[in-house]
Amino acid sequence: MNIQKIFEQLNIFDHHRQKYGISLWQYPQFIFLIMGIITIVIILTTYAVGVQFIEEPEIIVLIVLILSAFLLVVTFTITQSFERLAEANRLKSEFVGIVSHQLRAPLSNLRWTIELLMSGRLGTIEAPQLEYFQILRENITRMGELVKDLLTVSRIEQGKLPAQKIEVSLVNLAKNLVSNLEPFARAANVEIKLECEEDLPQVFIDPSQLKLIIENLLDNAIRYIKDKGEVRIQIRKQKGNIYFEIKDDGVGIPVREQKYIFQKFFRAQNILKYQTQGTGLGLYIAKSIIDGSGGRMSFKSEEGGGTTFWFTIPIK
Repeated sequence: MNIQKIFEQLNIFDHHRQKYGISLWQYPQFIFLIMGIITIVIILTTYAVGVQFIEEPEIIVLIVLILSAFLLVVTFTITQSFERLAEANRLKSEFVGIVSHQLRAPLSNLRWTIELLMSGRLGTIEAPQLEYFQILRENITRMGELVKDLLTVSRIEQGKLPAQKIEVSLVNLAKNLVSNLEPFARAANVEIKLECEEDLPQVFIDPSQLKLIIENLLDNAIRYIKDKGEVRIQIRKQKGNIYFEIKDDGVGIPVREQKYIFQKFFRAQNILKYQTQGTGLGLYIAKSIIDGSGGRMSFKSEEGGGTTFWFTIPIK
């Protein structure tokens, strides 16, 4: 049993995700391994060069020892720095996960209490009071969405996002979501057009996660169109993938801010001035899920000229 635990500790290719929820290139033990290999190569190269140009073997040995000591200190310092950063990242993710989880219950209680008060079953509610209750309900809903997104981000970072992958029709899922959001689109004076190739194969992914991605992209596309506009969705086969594209003619994203679009909590400045709701986590979550499924996700945008988001999912 002890031998098994030792091998599990040595298996850095799995351990870096389980413990820290970070990529392999950020894992301290892997960095130490790479630095060790680099150190050995440098020492051997120094010795080979020294033998060619220095006659006294004592000087060569002294140079190699000094260089070895210096590289060892550098390697130890770098590894320790990454160890502290990785541990801080782990603690942060755990803290966010715990806090988010603990906030769900009181927020649910608040929401049900407000609903009960607004129903009038505990007494007549006057119009001014009802207006304040509606404000409370809207803010509780927004807090609930933020907590939900934070919990999802925490699970993604820790590699613990539950996934039940099955064969899913991307076309059927998109049609259902378009139908559900049609009233919202009409209220925003936005027309949604869906174009799909016929007889598209299914994809192997968690349907709830795929729904979350499309819902987020479609909701954003509708929200960021001002006045009258159009959202066009295309679904087609592209080599060994299913390609999904959603294009709007909304406010667009400034070029200087496009490199941050998939970062957590980021929202472009030209979007903020419209005071649209959002947590800035949706695109980070969407890209993380697509990357985890073996697909790709990207976009192109022009400020004032609309935005096109696209992603691919492998056909399995």
